[in-house]
Amino acid sequence: MSDITVVIPSIPPRIALLERTLASVKAQILQPAEVIVEFDEDKTGAAATRQRGLERVATPWVAFLDDDDEFMPQHLSKLLAAAYEHDADYVYSWYEVVGGLDPRPEEAQLPWDREHPRQTTVTTLVQTDLAVAVGGFVDPDDTTLNSPDRHYAGEDWRFTQRVNEAGVIYHLPEVTWRWHHHGRNTSGLPSRWS
Repeated sequence: MSDITVVIPSIPPRIALLERTLASVKAQILQPAEVIVEFDEDKTGAAATRQRGLERVATPWVAFLDDDDEFMPQHLSKLLAAAYEHDADYVYSWYEVVGGLDPRPEEAQLPWDREHPRQTTVTTLVQTDLAVAVGGFVDPDDTTLNSPDRHYAGEDWRFTQRVNEAGVIYHLPEVTWRWHHHGRNTSGLPSRWS
């Protein structure tokens, strides 16, 4: 067992995808202390659903995973080791794209640059206290902030920005999870439920 809780936001139509995701968590070399699956029954979107999950975390670390993606078996152990080795508050790794192409392959090996932050994915390991202190994924006062390339926007980017200002981010340049592209991606929007 570890000091990590895995938070997975989900929607009812994606139970089959969620089962694959949960199997990947169960296969972790370093088992989480808890797994929180937070369902978006009221169509509030991934940000609000992920936030509700974050608010339930009681461990020092929280790992986020979407309900249609998968951790590789070493994901949690590698990210936690990197966090301790680099005295980081937020660690992200790279991914293998399944069913599509990596939209940002040039960034796979780039170290994090605090002065020139860029969009990561939401599949991160973060110190829980810091994630809560920066407001998590709910940011009603800032709805227009986009990443430098304007390709990414939203709660993930704003969360990364706030953590970058308040803590230490480290990029582990290894592939430790699978990002599934398929016809049922919702981009966290309740209007895209299928």
